[in-house]
Amino acid sequence: MTTLTPTALVTGGSRGIGRAVALTLAREGYQVFLTYVSKPQEAEAVAAEIAAAGGRAAAFQLNVGDAAAVASFFAEQIKDKVDLAVLVNNAGITRDGFLVRMKEADFDAVLGVNLRGAFVCLREAAKIMSRQRHGRIISISSVVGQMGNACQANYAAAKAGLLGLTKSAAKELAARNITVNAVAPGFIETDMTAVLPEEVKKSYADAIPLKRLGTAQNVADAVAFLASDRAEYITGQVLAVNGGMYC
Repeated sequence: MTTLTPTALVTGGSRGIGRAVALTLAREGYQVFLTYVSKPQEAEAVAAEIAAAGGRAAAFQLNVGDAAAVASFFAEQIKDKVDLAVLVNNAGITRDGFLVRMKEADFDAVLGVNLRGAFVCLREAAKIMSRQRHGRIISISSVVGQMGNACQANYAAAKAGLLGLTKSAAKELAARNITVNAVAPGFIETDMTAVLPEEVKKSYADAIPLKRLGTAQNVADAVAFLASDRAEYITGQVLAVNGGMYC
């Protein structure tokens, strides 16, 4: 009997939080599959870094907003080929703007990737994990989904929706030994925050009790915990990684 390789699938794993999650789960012993949309060189660099450290990784182009593409990916790359031990729903986009000026296309695009895309990946993973009778599903939400944020009605709605999706899926999948949780980062040092003016970043830090932005590694460590056996009795929960910010 062939033993399949325990694998962690990280969507949007080429940079920022996704990259940190991919590297961390590789150090935890998982083979890592990471997805990207438009920058293969970044994704391949992450896979190469994992390989250089003695791990196993592969990068795949996948737009989670395309349900048919997601279904094909799971059928061709995951089902009966690996032991899908962990799914991390991290892929996301932003289309920020004032509510009264926000185009419906921008609202739909953000929900299509950040929420509907996570749902489709969760659904396909759950089919496989249910047959395996084990699995960990972790979605990256946001403090914005808990407390809202001006000019991010679409993003906040999608990230809030992830929390409801997580809690509902946890109730359905617990009988199959699948845990479903979410991590809600606060303001994190990433490529997106790096371009902000220093005074804006300082205002963010001043609103955080710990008085600093978090790191992608802080979030990755939370994901690794929820993926581990140490979290086997935790499901349907939201782990806030926000330096003390609360809604």
